[in-house]
This record gives sequence, structure tokens and C-alpha cells, in this order.
Amino acid sequence: MKNLVKGIVLICMLFAGTTAKSQVLISLLFGEALNTPKIEFGLVGGINRSYMLDIEGSKGLNTFNIGFYFHIKLNEAQTSFLSTGVLVKSNTGARGMNTYPIGNQDLDTLYENGELTKKVGYFQVPIMYQYRLKQRWYFEGGLQVGLRNKAFDIFSEEAFDGDLSFTTRVNEQYKRLDAGLLGGVGFKFKRELKSAAVGINYYYGLVNVSKTDVEIKNSAIYFYAKIPIGASGKKKDN
Repeated sequence: MKNLVKGIVLICMLFAGTTAKSQVLISLLFGEALNTPKIEFGLVGGINRSYMLDIEGSKGLNTFNIGFYFHIKLNEAQTSFLSTGVLVKSNTGARGMNTYPIGNQDLDTLYENGELTKKVGYFQVPIMYQYRLKQRWYFEGGLQVGLRNKAFDIFSEEAFDGDLSFTTRVNEQYKRLDAGLLGGVGFKFKRELKSAAVGINYYYGLVNVSKTDVEIKNSAIYFYAKIPIGASGKKKDN
């Protein structure tokens, strides 16, 4: 119960924070207390390529993400785990779309033939079942829920004297919640219960996140690395 309370406090502090640096600092402070024989806690981060499904002409958008994770042991054989956590900094979106009139004659003329990029920030919470093979390879699948933070439309245009860019905030165009299916595969560097790992997950959104007439469903491919914080490093008994 004590560790659960500390975890809740940690999550609240991370949501209240505004930078990745604060997240790393808090994780280092709480990591040793949160890592127990049944719980692995650590940092996760990487690159994701996101798409907005059903938007004609859109292309994938590459962004970075960072957060923390929990692996909760479900059986003594150490094969079944609950994999969860929060991606505190995570964006979805797409690029390569046609621009639209902003309502400013000068800007509309300037970016008429430009490119539109949509970027939407989320707090992402994965909830997955994880199955491990001899503490090296693992497979996981389940759900992911996202809480929308900020949303931007970015107008860009190539000019003879350099690239031009204009950004406008469009929070009102998106619903607060997103949800969908998440699954993938990973590899642990050491044959131990708690060790660094790399992996890839795919997210398929089931919810129309748009408040406009255009339906938008998010999808993303996540390439990530996981690093346990404060883990004892004890190996699995053979």
C-alpha cells in the first residue's frame, strides 16, 4: 500500500510538471522506493511515427516521447506481467496536407501553396498484458488511453531566403480523450527480472478524436527503450 501511495503521488507530480527534466529527477528520487520484488519501475522513451487515419494526402509525423513505466508481476513463474505507466510527453499528428484559409489575407496568400502539419500532444496511458520468454523476449497487448493536452496546426512554406513557418493553437478542434488498441514485442538486454530493454509497439485508435466534420483516428508506431530506476539487479532463480 505504501508503494501504491507513492506511485500515485509520483503520477500527480509528473502530470503537474511541464518539462522532461522534472520527470527524470522525480523518477530518480522515487525509483528505488517504487521498485519491489513484484514491481519494476523505470523510464521509457523513444521515437514514434504517427498518422491521422482517414485524412487524404497526409503523411507520417516523427516525434519524440518520454515517460515512465511499471511492470507488475502476476505469477511466480515470472512469465506474466501487467505493463502500464504514462507517456508524459507524447505527440500524435500528420504532415504533408494542404493548408486552409486562416482568415488573415496576408498569411493566406503567403501559405496558399504551403504544407500543413498537425501536432496533438497527449498524456498516454498503456494498459497491457505482457508475456515473457525466458526473461529475454516479451510480447504484450492491450489498450491505450490518451488525454489530450495541446493541439497545433503548423503552416510551412519554402521561400528563396529560407523556410517560413506559422503556428496556430487548435485545441477546440479535438476531443479530450483518445483510446485504442496497443501491442508489440520487446527484447531485454539481460536475462534478469529487471533490466534495460528495447521494443516496438503499434497503436490503432478506435475513437474519432475530431470535433470538426473531418473524422480523425490516430495511429502510431513506437520505437522505445526502457531503463529500470533503482532496481536491485537480482537475477531470476533458475
